Amino acid sequence: MPGVKPIRIPYDSLTMAAVVWELQAFVGGKVQRISQPDEWTIGIGLYGEDAGAGMLLISSHPQFARAYLTTKRLRNQPLPPAFCATLRARLEGAQLLAATQIDFDRILELQIGSHRLIAELMGKHSNMMLVDEDKKLVSAVKWVGRSKSSRPVQPGGKYHPPPFEKRPPLFAATPDDDLKQYTGASPFLVQLIAADPSVFGTMQRCAMEGEVRPVLSAGHGAYPISVASLGLKELPRSSISIALEQHYDAALVASEIESVRGSLIGQLERVVLAREEALQDLRTAEESGNRAGERQLNGELILAYGGTLAEGASILEATDYEGNPLTIKLDPELDFKQNANAYFDKAKRAKASLGVVRDQIARIGLERAEIQSLIVTVKATERLDELRKLADQARSRRWLNRQPPPSAKKEDRPFEGHRVRELLGPGGWTVLFGENAEANDYLMLRVARPNDWWLHVRGNTSAHVVVLTKNQPEKVGREVLEYAARVAVQHSPVKHSGFVPVDYTLKKYVRKQRGAAKGAAFYTHEKTLHIES
Repeated sequence: MPGVKPIRIPYDSLTMAAVVWELQAFVGGKVQRISQPDEWTIGIGLYGEDAGAGMLLISSHPQFARAYLTTKRLRNQPLPPAFCATLRARLEGAQLLAATQIDFDRILELQIGSHRLIAELMGKHSNMMLVDEDKKLVSAVKWVGRSKSSRPVQPGGKYHPPPFEKRPPLFAATPDDDLKQYTGASPFLVQLIAADPSVFGTMQRCAMEGEVRPVLSAGHGAYPISVASLGLKELPRSSISIALEQHYDAALVASEIESVRGSLIGQLERVVLAREEALQDLRTAEESGNRAGERQLNGELILAYGGTLAEGASILEATDYEGNPLTIKLDPELDFKQNANAYFDKAKRAKASLGVVRDQIARIGLERAEIQSLIVTVKATERLDELRKLADQARSRRWLNRQPPPSAKKEDRPFEGHRVRELLGPGGWTVLFGENAEANDYLMLRVARPNDWWLHVRGNTSAHVVVLTKNQPEKVGREVLEYAARVAVQHSPVKHSGFVPVDYTLKKYVRKQRGAAKGAAFYTHEKTLHIES
């Protein structure tokens, strides 16, 4: 109905419980390849003897936090982010020992080998963290400083669960209880139970026994039990993961469409406002041009009455050629002839510019109408590819803002302008690499310290890569070195050659021979990593 706010089905604790039940089929199986297609999302390949191969998607997206088994093969970024690199180093090949929902909340815990992967899927506070056997944080999708939270998430710090008040889980309640006093009582689930009290028993069986009836309600969401009592149309699905995947596939596209549409409309409306302001100025100029005749007349009358004016007069009282009285302003610093010439000059300029002003009014008015027409089209467009075409059209007309070019000032560039790039590696370690031979020399000779790790592809050209150790090279884990080695491979001619050997040694064992070419280095005491490219 018009004006009725659509019901949004959230990813709540009951949904999490249903997904955890599905994951039990993979407990005891192995973790296979791990991927991170974007900054919020990871994919964990699982293999169970009975379940076969599966892919668990977990996303800490601030708006679309979720976890479910996906049917899609998730893509990899060319250079794996630090979180992904750490997960690969620590978890690939390990056994999935347990998949648990913590306290019937939106917290998923995967016990994989000696580590725990904890996903807190709580809106804008969502995060994923890898915790070792000592409960120390090894890596996280999002590090949180002490100044930003009472529960900081920092490398090497202890993991602490969210500081929520401990409450009993919702499935332990009775229908007569105040459900809001129980963990897992999302407003949506409370609304669903209020609409149909029998849902309470269905919810308990879902949470405690894994008895689900997954449904997809197009445009609203997916849920492990029926939502028909809220007046929503629903379609049964074979698993909660399939229902969730179909919902989020559509929801993510719809969100991107709204984001592109909103940005495009906002920019176009600002251009319309700028054109309207320009038109207002031009109409003022047109009005001034239309007064050219009046100024010509003032000049003529000043000459006619000039002989009667007192020296330093500021006004002239006169009558026009039809006998109408006129008051003409004068500049007391000028004589009557100079005042008359000033009016003649203004009349001449106004008359000369009038045609140009009118042309501009017509041109800018037409352009404003075209932009307004495009805004109407954008508002009515529902396809992402068509919106992007409209954006390209607007860009070709120079109606969209262009990003300013980067500053060319040397002081604004790090590393004295050399093309040295900085990455955040696993565990928060800083990884640097050079983008050309000159930058490699600068990194090797001027930046790296004796106890920093230095890496290079064996027997081939590549970027010089340095891991800054703060004089503690022994604390740099293997996953950090493997991450840095991948950086070297990615910036070498052999990046598509299968397994690539990468040497690493401390910077104090690296030197540049006299007369050697830029970027050339001689090193000893090396060890070798073999990286799959």
